[in-house]
Amino acid sequence: MVRRRAREPGRHVTPSDRGVPMSSRDPFSAEAIAGWRREFPILGKTCYLVSHSLGAMPRGVENEMRAFAQTWADRGVRAWSEGWWGMPAEVGDLLAPVFGAPPRTVTIHPNVSTALSIVLSSLPFEGRRNKIVHTSLDFPSVLYVFESFARGHARLREVPSDDGLTIDTARLVQAVDEETELVCVSLVLFKTSALLDVAPVIRRAHEVGAKVCLDAYQAVASVPIDVTALGADFLIGGSVKWLCGGPGAGYLYVRPELRDTLEPWITGWMAHEEPFAFEPHLRRTAGPFRWLGGTPQVPCYYMARPGYSIVREIGVEAIRVRSIALTQRLIAGADANGWGVRTPRDPGRRGGTVTIDVPRSDEVARELIRREVIVDHRPGAGIRVGPHFYNTEKEIDRFIGETRAILAETR
Repeated sequence: MVRRRAREPGRHVTPSDRGVPMSSRDPFSAEAIAGWRREFPILGKTCYLVSHSLGAMPRGVENEMRAFAQTWADRGVRAWSEGWWGMPAEVGDLLAPVFGAPPRTVTIHPNVSTALSIVLSSLPFEGRRNKIVHTSLDFPSVLYVFESFARGHARLREVPSDDGLTIDTARLVQAVDEETELVCVSLVLFKTSALLDVAPVIRRAHEVGAKVCLDAYQAVASVPIDVTALGADFLIGGSVKWLCGGPGAGYLYVRPELRDTLEPWITGWMAHEEPFAFEPHLRRTAGPFRWLGGTPQVPCYYMARPGYSIVREIGVEAIRVRSIALTQRLIAGADANGWGVRTPRDPGRRGGTVTIDVPRSDEVARELIRREVIVDHRPGAGIRVGPHFYNTEKEIDRFIGETRAILAETR
């Protein structure tokens, strides 16, 4: 029987380990912010305002990747039983408190597409209860998975957006009926950062016997989430953005009451009770490994841990307060210059990003990047700006000033 839990293969150094002053009353004092900024090398070179797309790399990632390489070099095949095999669940446990999940309910996967496919494969979609309810503003990769799964497995009910920016919660609730097997919606919309009120959606789904999967990619580590209090059945996301965990570490939460009863048919040898018995037929294990597939992407687990630990150390509630202050400053700057804001102005309805619509926004975004003000652009929306806890008011003002200058030069 393989050992599922083993010694920790490596340990990164957090800012508090380095003696960075962290005031419990003000985690974002000038001194504290300066300390956090030193932990992210790119911040010394650029005005980095794109954490909604790719979070800055923590300095600790270098230590973690060296630990991975050293473990492989020193221990070889023994590394599997000495730590590697258990990492998909152990790193999941490190992440779980960030969104209020209990231990042993979160596993790490290559990406959201894989995690969502596993969720879909665990549900029956039998008879008339074979409908997936989603929205037109979900991320394209998710939509592609739905389209593919619908071929012979399910019917799709897409809830449209009236304004191209937000989703009407009441309209979404109305779409959920007794024929719905799964509701899968984005908690924060990727183009506009609109924050969806999912509580009434979850209530309605459970009333009619449907299950709910939250795509929290744009929300986790930016917006406080308590998945247990919400009662969501599944939550999926990735570490690329606000978690500063890099690519290759998607995650899947399964509600404890469902974890050991559902049987995903997208699976692999990690889900076997005794994987190293090499049996020809699956004897499905219980616990988090039930939701895993084939051989795990071990380097990504190492890479993700520093970002998770930093987010936990600061706390998402504190990050949210800082995010609201910086995004409000962005909106005020856009208003002062007469630029369109394609993001909800109410902080309670907004994630961590502000989408600003200026003339020739795609060209302006490219020029901003050339000037080392790193943002991105989405067609039909505008320039997305995503300040994180390590950003400063001066950087917000620099974005506003550089954008104004570029528009003046290209008028």
